Amino acid sequence: MRFDELIHQPTRLKIMAYLAGLGTEAQVEFRTLQRELDLTEGNLSRHLSKLEEAGYVQIEKGYEKKRPRTWIRLTGSGRDALADHLAALEALARKANYPTIRGEEQ
Repeated sequence: MRFDELIHQPTRLKIMAYLAGLGTEAQVEFRTLQRELDLTEGNLSRHLSKLEEAGYVQIEKGYEKKRPRTWIRLTGSGRDALADHLAALEALARKANYPTIRGEEQ
């Protein structure tokens, strides 16, 4: 269990949580992620680059019906890092005597 400063940044945490919610091997198109998280193209690109450098997301570029597309998916190490980060947040919440993220009470 490890608190991850890279994931903890609010926009990156939202990206990671959204991708984790899609399922293990699912991917999302860049524009869909941008719309769902209400981010600008530049903002999303910058955060995805940082997550990709860490190996937390995989970005694939290609074409769909002759139109350029970019797909993003959470990697196995990204899924593990998010789980560790959330566990660290839960431990912190327990120390503060707050209910955990899952709603369990002390």
